[in-house]
Amino acid sequence: MTQTHNKSWLRAHGHTGSRVTFLELFFDLVFVFSVSQLSHALFAHYTPLGAIEAALMMFAVWWVWIFTAWATNWLDPERMPVRSMLIALMLLGLVLSASIPEAFGEKGLLFASAYVLMQVGRSAFTTYAMRASGRSATINFVRITTYFAVAGVFWIAGGFLEHEARLICWVIALLIEYSGPALGFAVPGLGKSRTEEWDVSGAHMAERCALFIIICLGEAILVSGRTFSEMEFSVMTGVVFLIGFVGTVAMWWLYFRFGHQRAAHRIEHEDTPGSLARQAFTYAHIPILAGIIVHAVAVEFMFEHPHETGNLAVAASVLGGSDLFLIGNLWFKGATSGRLPLSHLAGIVILILCAFLAPFMQVYVMGILAALVLIIVAAWEYKSLTRGPAGPALH
Repeated sequence: MTQTHNKSWLRAHGHTGSRVTFLELFFDLVFVFSVSQLSHALFAHYTPLGAIEAALMMFAVWWVWIFTAWATNWLDPERMPVRSMLIALMLLGLVLSASIPEAFGEKGLLFASAYVLMQVGRSAFTTYAMRASGRSATINFVRITTYFAVAGVFWIAGGFLEHEARLICWVIALLIEYSGPALGFAVPGLGKSRTEEWDVSGAHMAERCALFIIICLGEAILVSGRTFSEMEFSVMTGVVFLIGFVGTVAMWWLYFRFGHQRAAHRIEHEDTPGSLARQAFTYAHIPILAGIIVHAVAVEFMFEHPHETGNLAVAASVLGGSDLFLIGNLWFKGATSGRLPLSHLAGIVILILCAFLAPFMQVYVMGILAALVLIIVAAWEYKSLTRGPAGPALH
């Protein structure tokens, strides 16, 4: 393979080169299944241990998706080798998603094997493809591949173990992987990456993450619709269905009205776009994703136990989903605008205060309050950001 030919695998950044391709959208369909499996797993095993296990799997699903998004920021999915790589990742992603319900049971090794093959295989492929960009870009991906390979040892080892031992091994693996970007993927003998070297297309990253959030919000709507269709109609089921829908729409508004377009513009004009993209997309979207998944679980609880009071675990899902979502948006918007949204801070505090009233409120009432807080935050932000171009540091 000549360097010139290899060069054709890379994406040409610019208005046309930065667009999201149909294959990337097709690839994302796998993660509709992943998010669905995660919400079902958390709902079915809603215990402290079940929540930890679901969180671990969510971190894994997000990490494999976001690193693929980073890879396709540089690689051109219209080229056959890159297209083949993405299709192979789709197949492995289906295996990964199908293994989620039994990842801490009989399918632990299958889950771990699919995950490691996706992470190490994609990174090794990108390392080869990036040779045309020069030694610096190639070494960056050698470092990344090294982190995934080392973590892969713990993933596979955990697949052979059981119960707490598996959980410990997989936590170690995730700690290795998640520390990578923050440490610049430092590797003895290879040094570490500098964010100045991470030349990314802000428009592409913003659109990729926005599409992933759409997938997650779509799953929340599907949960409401599916559960509503399976239950006998009553005034209460209608109320809960409306609560779930309004809460999901409020989340959509909060993220898309002022979030992702501003982020794309900021990164495109940033001197060190890689550093900002790492914070805004790689890390800040994690609580956003978690919030939507927990919100979907909360809707199911509201359908099943609308009048229950005093269940703090259910209250944690009803209020916690909205709180996590606001925390993620606070982080995301603060990183990309340089301003901490006061509206979001206020919403987070109000939801925390509502938790003290949770033992005395019925579940559906808590759902109404959570949705109302999101609507108030969205209205506050809309009013503060449409008054004029100039404004205070906090809005």
